[in-house]
Amino acid sequence: MSLNGRNVLITGGTGSFGKKLVEIIYQRFPEVGRVVVFSRDELKQYEMAQHYPADKYPSIRFFIGDVRDAERLKRAMEGIDTVVHAAALKQVPTAEYNPFEAIKTNVLGAQNVIDAAMDRGVKRVVALSTDKAAAPINLYGATKLCSDKLFAAANNYKGHRDIKFSVVRYGNVMGSRGSVIPFFLEKRKSGVLPITDERMTRFNILLEEGVEMVLFALEHMWGGELYVPKIPSYRILDVAEAIAPGCRREIVGIRPGEKLHEEMITETDGLNTIEFDRYFVILPAARLWDSEDYCKTFDGKRCDYGFKYSSGNNTEWLSVERLRELIRKHVDPSFAV
Repeated sequence: MSLNGRNVLITGGTGSFGKKLVEIIYQRFPEVGRVVVFSRDELKQYEMAQHYPADKYPSIRFFIGDVRDAERLKRAMEGIDTVVHAAALKQVPTAEYNPFEAIKTNVLGAQNVIDAAMDRGVKRVVALSTDKAAAPINLYGATKLCSDKLFAAANNYKGHRDIKFSVVRYGNVMGSRGSVIPFFLEKRKSGVLPITDERMTRFNILLEEGVEMVLFALEHMWGGELYVPKIPSYRILDVAEAIAPGCRREIVGIRPGEKLHEEMITETDGLNTIEFDRYFVILPAARLWDSEDYCKTFDGKRCDYGFKYSSGNNTEWLSVERLRELIRKHVDPSFAV
């Protein structure tokens, strides 16, 4: 779907994903209508605005606001036809220590986005999810699972409105703030890498790939689907070897709310999942449209009984050398072993 001529609002627009989405929108759709960056951090908006001066980017708008504020969202969505919901409180320890704050942003904020989109005549809404929402064991994952359910269910009561809601779920973004690769890059200076568990694995996705998946969903969505891209995994020991082969490794144990292997599709969800060439789709629980027609339209097939998609049972793995290449290209150009 072309975004030329369309008005787009991005919640959490000053985050890593939001900034990359804005960059790609202007590269690919030079005739886009308004691009509204909605976030609560005035400093980040000021810094982002330096990269998008008004004389060169007259269509960009910076809206201070919080997804907890329903009225502000409604104001921001006037004339908007496409919404990408990326705002969230996503630090696992923070959510555990401040549970209701995470609920107010990730759950109540999600419902505010849904209500504002319906009231303002938005056409398409894609919400970002996380692998931690599959069989969640921490509060962050639980709030995102709840958010996913809210967006899927919104298709049930949209009435006569011409609007669709869908969700995109993916794993760790390479090099994102607080993730393992920047952490190890910093820790190697001390000569010791803390390893939670030698068996641990994680999914890996590049920021650009996450943006591509959202644009893909905007173009192909029928409403209610949950898109899961096919992405590689890495082993935590391979990350340690790639970054600091000479460092001593100290086993510190799994932290509260952490899994050995992240899941994106549980075995139960696998019963309701369709596989395509580059991605999976978990079908909505309510029968919103004919799943067989959906399969035929996009040339997909039902997943086999017992299917699940976990970072530990993946068929594609990043080698030590490939990890080093990706770190140099996408995290730190000056990286050297």
